[in-house]
Amino acid sequence: MLLAEKGRQAPPPRLEPAAQRVAEAIAQWPNVNARSHWLLGDERVVDGADFYLGDDELGHIHLDSEAHVACSLAVADRLVEAKLARRFEWSRKFVVFDIRRQSEVEHALWLFRLSYDRRSGLAEAAILARISAYARASA
Repeated sequence: MLLAEKGRQAPPPRLEPAAQRVAEAIAQWPNVNARSHWLLGDERVVDGADFYLGDDELGHIHLDSEAHVACSLAVADRLVEAKLARRFEWSRKFVVFDIRRQSEVEHALWLFRLSYDRRSGLAEAAILARISAYARASA
């Protein structure tokens, strides 16, 4: 979803410790706008933190520490195939990853960095190669 379509802006909420570390790191990346993620359809209820690069969503982290990371269909397919993220049931252009433990922080940041680099202009082929290399190194 584009930033202009998200409604009112408010500062992001405090998240659980591991998810908060991820949120704070992403918010420091150049040109990232961090803000509240609203409960779908209700701008009175905060449901997490959104991250945008310009008008494009990088993804968001819900209060329950579930991250939804925006990506292309090919990138999502490769991440799911490599078991580096789960399929998001509502959109094939997002993947899901839980950030409940400190050991999950680096992987979550890596996923968000893929989204950031894609939105910054890195070619999809380079992102797919990065995923393949990461999957090999993690095996």
